Amino acid sequence: MLNTKFDELMDFPCAFPFKVVGDAHEALTDRVVAVVQKHAPGDYSPTTKTSSKGSYYSITIRVTVTSKDHIEILYTELAAVEGVRRVL
Repeated sequence: MLNTKFDELMDFPCAFPFKVVGDAHEALTDRVVAVVQKHAPGDYSPTTKTSSKGSYYSITIRVTVTSKDHIEILYTELAAVEGVRRVL
Protein backbone atom coordinates (compact mmCIF):
# COMPACT_ATOMS: atom_id res chain seq x y z
CA MET A 1 0.00 0.00 0.00
CA LEU A 2 0.95 3.59 -0.43
CA ASN A 3 1.95 5.59 2.63
CA THR A 4 -0.42 8.55 2.28
CA LYS A 5 -2.09 10.88 4.76
CA PHE A 6 -5.50 11.05 3.07
CA ASP A 7 -7.20 9.71 6.21
CA GLU A 8 -5.81 12.62 8.23
CA LEU A 9 -6.71 15.29 5.68
CA MET A 10 -10.14 14.27 4.42
CA ASP A 11 -13.61 13.31 5.62
CA PHE A 12 -15.10 10.30 3.86
CA PRO A 13 -17.04 9.71 1.71
CA CYS A 14 -16.08 12.57 -0.58
CA ALA A 15 -15.59 13.42 -4.25
CA PHE A 16 -11.95 13.03 -5.24
CA PRO A 17 -10.53 14.10 -8.61
CA PHE A 18 -8.08 11.75 -10.29
CA LYS A 19 -6.05 13.10 -13.20
CA VAL A 20 -4.70 10.42 -15.50
CA VAL A 21 -2.11 11.29 -18.15
CA GLY A 22 -1.43 8.77 -20.88
CA ASP A 23 -0.77 8.08 -24.52
CA ALA A 24 -3.33 9.58 -26.90
CA HIS A 25 -5.45 6.54 -27.71
CA GLU A 26 -9.21 6.47 -28.20
CA ALA A 27 -9.58 3.58 -25.72
CA LEU A 28 -7.70 5.28 -22.86
CA THR A 29 -10.75 7.04 -21.41
CA ASP A 30 -12.77 3.80 -21.56
CA ARG A 31 -9.99 1.91 -19.78
CA VAL A 32 -9.83 4.55 -17.02
CA VAL A 33 -13.62 4.49 -16.54
CA ALA A 34 -13.60 0.67 -16.45
CA VAL A 35 -11.12 0.65 -13.55
CA VAL A 36 -13.13 3.28 -11.67
CA GLN A 37 -16.38 1.37 -12.27
CA LYS A 38 -14.81 -1.74 -10.76
CA HIS A 39 -14.08 0.04 -7.47
CA ALA A 40 -16.73 2.78 -7.38
CA PRO A 41 -19.67 1.99 -9.66
CA GLY A 42 -21.44 5.09 -10.90
CA ASP A 43 -22.23 7.37 -13.78
CA TYR A 44 -19.02 9.15 -14.83
CA SER A 45 -18.39 11.98 -17.27
CA PRO A 46 -14.62 12.36 -17.38
CA THR A 47 -13.11 15.36 -19.12
CA THR A 48 -10.36 14.68 -21.65
CA LYS A 49 -7.82 17.19 -22.91
CA THR A 50 -5.28 16.56 -25.63
CA SER A 51 -1.70 17.78 -25.26
CA SER A 52 -0.48 20.57 -27.55
CA LYS A 53 1.34 18.09 -29.82
CA GLY A 54 -1.53 15.60 -29.68
CA SER A 55 0.53 12.75 -28.28
CA TYR A 56 -1.00 12.60 -24.78
CA TYR A 57 -4.42 12.73 -23.15
CA SER A 58 -5.16 14.18 -19.74
CA ILE A 59 -8.29 12.64 -18.27
CA THR A 60 -9.90 14.05 -15.12
CA ILE A 61 -12.50 11.94 -13.36
CA ARG A 62 -14.22 12.73 -10.05
CA VAL A 63 -14.85 9.64 -7.93
CA THR A 64 -16.73 9.31 -4.65
CA VAL A 65 -14.20 7.61 -2.41
CA THR A 66 -14.92 6.04 0.94
CA SER A 67 -11.50 5.66 2.57
CA LYS A 68 -7.76 6.19 2.32
CA ASP A 69 -7.42 2.58 1.08
CA HIS A 70 -10.04 3.24 -1.61
CA ILE A 71 -7.98 6.18 -2.96
CA GLU A 72 -4.75 4.17 -2.85
CA ILE A 73 -6.30 1.19 -4.68
CA LEU A 74 -7.59 3.52 -7.40
CA TYR A 75 -4.19 5.23 -7.77
CA THR A 76 -2.44 1.85 -8.04
CA GLU A 77 -4.89 0.33 -10.52
CA LEU A 78 -5.17 3.47 -12.67
CA ALA A 79 -1.37 3.61 -12.90
CA ALA A 80 -1.41 0.01 -14.20
CA VAL A 81 -3.78 0.79 -17.09
CA GLU A 82 -2.19 0.21 -20.49
CA GLY A 83 -0.88 3.52 -21.89
CA VAL A 84 -1.05 5.47 -18.61
CA ARG A 85 2.08 7.50 -17.82
CA ARG A 86 1.05 9.31 -14.60
CA VAL A 87 -1.81 9.47 -12.11
CA LEU A 88 -2.09 12.73 -10.20
